[in-house]
Amino acid sequence: MARRFYLLRDLWDFMKVRKKWWLLPIVLTLLFVGVLIVFGQSSAVSPFIYALF
Repeated sequence: MARRFYLLRDLWDFMKVRKKWWLLPIVLTLLFVGVLIVFGQSSAVSPFIYALF
């Protein structure tokens, strides 16, 4: 399980050490858009997601 989230953990450690907190909204937005794309492809909520755009 830990190997799955290695990239996110590494990105979090990078932001924490280097004080790059401005990256957090960008990463969260990209994750949100990715989730919308995955759920929007083949689910019953597709028409509602497409209505947002």
